[in-house]
Amino acid sequence: MFSKVLSAAVLGIDAYIVDVETHFEGGLPKFIVVGLPEGAVKESMERVNAAIKNCGLRFPNKRITVNLAPADIRKEGSAFDLPIAVGILASVGEVSSDRLEDFLILGELSLDGSLRPIRGALPISLLARTTKKKGIIVPQANASEAAISKGVTVYPVKHLLEAVDFLNGGEAIAPFDINIDEVFSQSRNYHTDFSDVKGQEHVKRALEIAAAGGHNILMVGPPGSGKTMLAKRFPSILPDLTLDEALETTKIHSVAGVLPPDRALIGTRPFRSPHHTISDAGLIGGGRIPRPGEVSLANHGVLFLDELPEFKKNVLEVMRQPLEDGRVTISRALLSLTYPAEFMLAAAMNPCPCGFATDPHNDCSCTPPQIQKYLSRVSGPLLDRIDIHIEVPSVQYKDLASEVPGESSASIRERVMQARKLQQKRFIDKKHLFCNARMESKEIRQYCKINQEGHELLKTAITKLGLSARAYDRILKVARTIADIEGSEEIQQEFVGEAIQYRSLDRTLGASY
Repeated sequence: MFSKVLSAAVLGIDAYIVDVETHFEGGLPKFIVVGLPEGAVKESMERVNAAIKNCGLRFPNKRITVNLAPADIRKEGSAFDLPIAVGILASVGEVSSDRLEDFLILGELSLDGSLRPIRGALPISLLARTTKKKGIIVPQANASEAAISKGVTVYPVKHLLEAVDFLNGGEAIAPFDINIDEVFSQSRNYHTDFSDVKGQEHVKRALEIAAAGGHNILMVGPPGSGKTMLAKRFPSILPDLTLDEALETTKIHSVAGVLPPDRALIGTRPFRSPHHTISDAGLIGGGRIPRPGEVSLANHGVLFLDELPEFKKNVLEVMRQPLEDGRVTISRALLSLTYPAEFMLAAAMNPCPCGFATDPHNDCSCTPPQIQKYLSRVSGPLLDRIDIHIEVPSVQYKDLASEVPGESSASIRERVMQARKLQQKRFIDKKHLFCNARMESKEIRQYCKINQEGHELLKTAITKLGLSARAYDRILKVARTIADIEGSEEIQQEFVGEAIQYRSLDRTLGASY
């Protein structure tokens, strides 16, 4: 006896069809799953057996072989429970085979036959639309996520018996529908706002420039100066996510299993803040079947690294490729996967081990060699990839006591979006460019022309600070962004001067690198 059920699995952030083939034959009762199954897939035999029996359905007392094709790709997760159960029931005549090829079927079974949510419902739903299937059968908890993919009919089920009845042509299941525009609109609200921040106007200015040009930023200041508070509000001044960006971001979070159960779509810029004890695999991604790491979960958003020198050196160095390329490739013996990693890096650090080297109100207990050793934990090549370094002083009492709210995120975001529109117009013929931070040497020479006074100022700064060629490019790109914010086509001398001020660590460590 033979049956075939269509299911799907996720590889990277995209899905592919998996044929769940079931075969019976005589002999001692045995349940075998082949097709490179991982642990959770192998354990499905026990869940399927118990679920079928507890639902009062017939489980064959024979040798059962289940093949997950294509057999040369490793399968993981518990989403194959439902298709395996349906395949077994179809082989013994409990489920009609007439409609099995019309649907993609997924779901994790409890021992009583009820269904639990799975990972990757959105990319699988997008696959169902691409392959023109009549619909997708998923656990009810995944229905809203799967329905984000317009053009595919989503049938939510709560129990194995409900799926069996539906496939046999019994009681119809109402397709789950969702208003994408409404969901997208509701999910675009930020819970933090720059109006909560007291003082630190020059830091807000630096963050506005970073947002307008897509620049990475490093904040240096004593404990309690508001670095983390500012960083958490950084996504709220970035341009709104487009629907395509929201879909890609949601796919990554769904595959990683971190999509909140009450959210069908991520409509705000992600903000990820891993602890400094994170491993390189946790940051970049990894595992036998590579999973997305923090740099991919921050795609189209902000990756915040607090206490930057406390991160392990090898962890920081592996970030250099995704910072440059906007993607990360994870290679293993069996396969190589590429995940998007188009994030903005926001980092924070103290100016010294005790944190009070630049604080006029507290005495620093660190010696110059200790400070130099502490600062040198962040390598020169990584610092060169951070466009803006800004000093964050302690907040003055008059600012703390002020009852006048700061400028709101919405008004700052308006200026940011105006600057981004200028950049989009400038780069309209360059598909790989969308902001100033992504300009290469060719574009820098073309779009970052400065007058003679600006050249003289930049020459003096480069000579005295000993900046690298990459830092020179960073200054020009930041100056281009400042000009865009001010609505100026020409990069004026004062814009260059302000951009130079945002290389504070180069001024501190210029002799070291």
